Amino acid sequence: MTEAYKKQILRFMSKRDYSPVRVKDIAHALSIPDGQYDSFKAAFDDLCESGQIVIGSGGIAKFPKMTNQVTGTFRANAKGFGFVIPLSPNSYGDLFIPPEHVAGAMSGDIVVARSFRQGMRQGETRYTGVIEKILERTVSRVVGTLTKAGKRWMVRPDGKELVDPIVVEDVGAKGAKKDDKVVVDIVLYPTFTELARGAIVEVLGRSGVYDAEIKSIIYQYDLPVEFEEDCIDQAREAAASFSADNAEGRDDISETVVATIDPPDAKDFDDAISLSKNKDGNWVLGVHIADVSTFIPMDSALDIEAKERGNSIYLPGKVIPMLPEILSNGICSLQPGQKRLAKSAYITYDEQGNILGTTFENSIICSSARLTYEDADNILKGDTGSFDSEIVTLVKNMDKLARAIEKRRFKKGMLHLDLPETELVFDEDGNVIDAHPADDCYPHTIIEMFMVEANEAVASLLDRFNVPFMRRIHPDPEPAKSKEMGRFVKICGFKLPRKMDRFALQDILKTAKGTSYSYAINTHVLRSLQRAEYSPMHIGHFALASTHYCHFTSPIRRYADLMVHRLLQCYVTGKLKMIGLEEVIPDSVLSEIGTNITAAEQKAAEAERELKTVLLLEMLSSRIGEELNCVVSGLTSFGVFVQCIKFGVEGLIEFDDLGVDHWKFDEHSQAVVGKNSGKTVHLGQEMTVKIVSVNIPARRLELVPSEPLVTSRHRIKEVRSRRKTAKKQNSRKSRSRKRR
Repeated sequence: MTEAYKKQILRFMSKRDYSPVRVKDIAHALSIPDGQYDSFKAAFDDLCESGQIVIGSGGIAKFPKMTNQVTGTFRANAKGFGFVIPLSPNSYGDLFIPPEHVAGAMSGDIVVARSFRQGMRQGETRYTGVIEKILERTVSRVVGTLTKAGKRWMVRPDGKELVDPIVVEDVGAKGAKKDDKVVVDIVLYPTFTELARGAIVEVLGRSGVYDAEIKSIIYQYDLPVEFEEDCIDQAREAAASFSADNAEGRDDISETVVATIDPPDAKDFDDAISLSKNKDGNWVLGVHIADVSTFIPMDSALDIEAKERGNSIYLPGKVIPMLPEILSNGICSLQPGQKRLAKSAYITYDEQGNILGTTFENSIICSSARLTYEDADNILKGDTGSFDSEIVTLVKNMDKLARAIEKRRFKKGMLHLDLPETELVFDEDGNVIDAHPADDCYPHTIIEMFMVEANEAVASLLDRFNVPFMRRIHPDPEPAKSKEMGRFVKICGFKLPRKMDRFALQDILKTAKGTSYSYAINTHVLRSLQRAEYSPMHIGHFALASTHYCHFTSPIRRYADLMVHRLLQCYVTGKLKMIGLEEVIPDSVLSEIGTNITAAEQKAAEAERELKTVLLLEMLSSRIGEELNCVVSGLTSFGVFVQCIKFGVEGLIEFDDLGVDHWKFDEHSQAVVGKNSGKTVHLGQEMTVKIVSVNIPARRLELVPSEPLVTSRHRIKEVRSRRKTAKKQNSRKSRSRKRR
């Protein structure tokens, strides 16, 4: 646990708005339970002893001062400059590197930089740096689009990480053509005067074509694709030997009415629901989860591979599974009419959705029906279609119970953000032709409520046995972020709560619903929250208002769930109290695994988001001049970011395109202000814009307002009006002086 706490402390103190505080204040900000404070303090003391943290006057904790030499990761900017992110945090933060001192470093390189004082600004010493040595080149292979500049062939890297093109020779060797998507091995790294040089090793296809773009994302994010032969052999052996009828020691409930509800294109059904009333008239919810752990022993080839992958990756039009499809879409998937092995969590409720008790069993189930969310929604609206009366009754009862659970959880402070996903529409050739907000009908919430309840029930069980396990944690918001959130709410004209807790956030979200500020408020709340992650630390889940929480309901697609299933198996078989169980993994190992699978999860999300952006930009590239309805989503010192409401893609409006005025970002008021006209642009403001240009390799959409916010005529009138007012005021002052 000590290592996990060290990472949390360093991460907390690395925030840009961190102010030095005492160790107890850090523990409070991280929601460390009283029973774990000693472990937390031991981690803090270790950081102090190693010099990573220093204690100043008054017992406050802070990072060491900026040193003359900084070792860290270089991040380049498209404008030529960059920053060195120190490997060992300091009290100053990232070191600015001017373009003339980058010394050929590329984004991701580990470098050594010399720092120099550059005077003071706002009471703080400012530093700039010179890169003196590149310790490690982390990029050796690049994916990008082949272009020609004069007589030189160059590859413009995809994404925002690498900003400079790479010169390539002998283009004909691989048959590459202009606008092809290619993979390049770097032969010579860049210098201050020369671009990098490389050799094309693979042609992925034409830029803009789906197959080429998805291959580009797979290369760019180094995503796993094929399974090794030993993994395939293990999966085939498991499938060949599987027989539900021969499974011993399981509760056979294959005659019970059970249903799955999933998206229409889902193939890996890992959760199914049953619901009935017991003799006391109370609800008994059955959450039946595919028993993947039965087929994947610890430290087997598939277990090692699943741990490395961390999760399945869901890209638009393609799934990269955590487990081979013979398992994920086959014997582990809870397909209708097929007997499958499951782990069943039974939760008993009263009519108000309060939990009365929980039990857990190994089971054999047989799904009675495979429903989509739309099917379930239609049933709730009275369109039962061809579904049996038992399924119709099940869905309607699920709706009743889920609403009672949701009401109870909201009373506890559960948060729900209104930020719908964007769903792409493909034609027969795989091209994106449209997009729209994804369906969010109530059956989505039904399944969400039941999964959250099952996850919480399993975590509560494991906590009673006091064993370390992989939790899903969501720390409380940092005070500085909450303060910033409160300031933004006030700017939007909403009443500022006395205390920015989860109940205040609930009220803010409720008040903003249906207003033009809804998207901006929801986005700002999201940004004010910390990221959820996997860790053995017992700090609860803020957004779900849950003290005990883990992931249990998706072992087909998440390694964390598979780990929890193994501990639940120990409980069901009466072994959880035994000493020396291999399924009980030490905190230090859990912490390392948690860090890795959290990183894998974030990488999968980024890959999905980037591919979706690429496909949308490709679609919009043929719609130059078209209008989009947007909302202002970000303000910077160089322009305004707006989010397209329909497509979910973000674009930039540069200050010069807002209108004839001198525009400046006022951080205090969170608005862009025209110096002469007084016109303002603020977060959440609705704006109709036109598409000016699309740069797919750079992932950039450039926009302008459909009508300038300030025209030259308006500006002249404003200036004349101000001059006239000033002249009158000066005239009055002059007459007043003459009288005196």
